[in-house]
Amino acid sequence: MKRKRDDRGFTLIELMVVIVILGILAGLIIPRIMSRPEEARRSKARLQIESLETALKLYKLDNFSYPTTEQGLQALVEAPTVGSLPKNWRKGGYLEKGKVPKDPWDNDYVYLSPGTHGDFDIISYGADGEQGGEDKDKDINSWETD
Repeated sequence: MKRKRDDRGFTLIELMVVIVILGILAGLIIPRIMSRPEEARRSKARLQIESLETALKLYKLDNFSYPTTEQGLQALVEAPTVGSLPKNWRKGGYLEKGKVPKDPWDNDYVYLSPGTHGDFDIISYGADGEQGGEDKDKDINSWETD
């Protein structure tokens, strides 16, 4: 004699246990994830600054000097037309995507050459877009990215 079981699905108690477990996990994980976006933006800014530094060094290898402050980072994507004109500017520029990235808060990077901390300085003013600040508004500087 075969016994036929017709127990398909989950019981209400099993579903309640799963919902409670998911609720506990969400309560523990979501607050940690929600604090990460600002940290991710700051990391992205540091990576972009390092990428710009590499492009500037390639520019210098070809042209024997860095772009001036007046020429700015735009000299990495199109040949400068002001100041000391580069003789060996690389066709296609020095940045892969053909444009100077904005910082993660959609502001332009500040470029100074000569810089006050080296041959050049690259600065992101952080979330507030203004010089100085603390926490999420703290500046991200090329001389501090190591």
